[in-house]
Amino acid sequence: MELRRALVRAAVSRPGVLLAVSPGATRQRLAVEAELARRGWVCVGGPTEADLFVILGDREGEDEAEGEGGEGDWVAALWQGIPAPKARVWVTDPGRVADALDSGLADLVRGEHGNDHAPDAPDAHHALHEHHEHHEHHEHQQNGDHPTPPSDHGGHDMHGGHHGHAGHDMGLVEGLPMADRADDRDGLRLDVLHVPLGPVLADWPAGLILRLTLQGDLVQEATVEPVTTPPSPHPPFWDEPWLRAASGEHISRGDAARRLCAAHLDSLGRFFAVAGWDDMAARTRHVRDRALAGAAAAELTSLVRPLIRRAQRSRTLRWLTTGLGTLPAEQARQRGVTGPALVADGDAYIRMLVWLDAVSRSAADCDVTEALDPAEVVGPRGRLDTPVPPSKAMLDSLPRLLEGTEFACARIIVASLDPDLDELTHVPAPGTVHSHG
Repeated sequence: MELRRALVRAAVSRPGVLLAVSPGATRQRLAVEAELARRGWVCVGGPTEADLFVILGDREGEDEAEGEGGEGDWVAALWQGIPAPKARVWVTDPGRVADALDSGLADLVRGEHGNDHAPDAPDAHHALHEHHEHHEHHEHQQNGDHPTPPSDHGGHDMHGGHHGHAGHDMGLVEGLPMADRADDRDGLRLDVLHVPLGPVLADWPAGLILRLTLQGDLVQEATVEPVTTPPSPHPPFWDEPWLRAASGEHISRGDAARRLCAAHLDSLGRFFAVAGWDDMAARTRHVRDRALAGAAAAELTSLVRPLIRRAQRSRTLRWLTTGLGTLPAEQARQRGVTGPALVADGDAYIRMLVWLDAVSRSAADCDVTEALDPAEVVGPRGRLDTPVPPSKAMLDSLPRLLEGTEFACARIIVASLDPDLDELTHVPAPGTVHSHG
């Protein structure tokens, strides 16, 4: 027994961590990611690779979210998909992340939760669906400015959520969806595959489910479906400074600039990770954590400059992302899109450049002490004084941007918009900046 415990202890000293992030848990996610980076623990892309399952969100809403498509449903399904030995922790307090991870590691070493994966547990394939893109891009290996992106442009399995494949017109073989047949755009009869992405994916907007209909490797149809989550009275983390200023609180321009800088660095970290540039993603998140920790403007400026230069000079990144998800400014206005996606007036690559420019300017303003104008209600994703939250407008635009594109490009397009579903769960008090109409 002691030998077994010693072997388990050695095997899980740096456990693979699977994060399940609920909408509204951005603050907890950031705290967990920073602590994982400090410890050198790795976030994994799916349950089969995981040892420690870390669930982020307000546990008070757990019972309300139970049921088909609810939070309790997909969290339970993910847990069943993790092989033993395994352990899980629920993080609700960002200030106690280290304690929660220590507790999870201790449970993992003891094997306290390892028997939860019983032989009669639901098939994990009913919780998650893996779809591997088979095209590779070996021709880009000659560019040494970052590693060659894997075939799915992100190095992660594209696991879909547990929301009932039976709802689609297809069968299941050992838990995997079978393809239908339908006419493609040229009138040919090709296999049709229904692929759900989310709600839990590495480098994916928390709470987003994207249902794709594929013929070959082309997206024929896309449907956006946010996870059902209880409404929250708390303002979205990234929008908080502007909402508080609009409600009459004194917020400095420097505090707002710091939050804006960190928000765009967070989005860029996802974008680089999905594009397969893991080293750049890690560096970007380190700078994000320094911004949130209160680093001075001079330090942040010195940290963001090399990141910006490196991203702008990467020919491979430009090749991978140019022409994807083009959103002209006129169409963006018609759909109510504001913020960087409107300013970009173009594709995923240009949206990234807009983020980089905003990071540069906001990093330099982090020490400004004068008050933020209460009428300046433009958060990281757009205007906050409109009837529809900025992320809702981006989600409404996603289907058109995805249809007709290659499946391997879908996650890059989503990452280039990076909608924040915290904005959809927030229910403002009467008379505040915006409503959800």
